[in-house]
Parts: sequence; structure tokens; C-alpha cells
Amino acid sequence: MGRAKRSQPSTPPNQATLANSVQLPRFLTPDEVADLLRTTRQAIYAQIRKGTLPGVIRLRRRILIDGQSLLSWIDRNRAVSLQSEGA
Repeated sequence: MGRAKRSQPSTPPNQATLANSVQLPRFLTPDEVADLLRTTRQAIYAQIRKGTLPGVIRLRRRILIDGQSLLSWIDRNRAVSLQSEGA
């Protein structure tokens, strides 16, 4: 609405990163991360216990996940789509 658009380096559309194209709140709850990743909250808590989910912040009994760290992690770990390969 009244937000200024950030200038981004020109990258081909098939190489755009998720971290640059999605705006998330600064911190997410495990339930919000489960919804985003289309998985269960139990799976998110299992990843937190294993230490495989990035950006986990513990504030006493509360667990929050840094949104930008999560998006960067998704970018690094996603599989290449056959469509983006031109197949």
C-alpha cells in the first residue's frame, strides 16, 4: 500500500530466491512454520530437537523461529524444479 519497493539485483525469474520474494514476520511460531512448510507441528518440534531447523530462538518456554533464516535455509535446501530446467 504505502511501502516502498526494495530494489533487487536483476536475476532471471527462475533463479529468484525465496528469501527475496516472500515477506514473513520477523519471528514465527512452530505452528506457523508447520503451516508454511505444509507439515505437522510434531515434525517441526522434531527438527528443533535434532537441531536441523535454523533460526530457532528459545525464550524460556517459548520457541520462535527467525523468518529470514528459515527462508534462506529453504532456498539452500530446495530441489531444482524440472520446469525451471526447461524440461
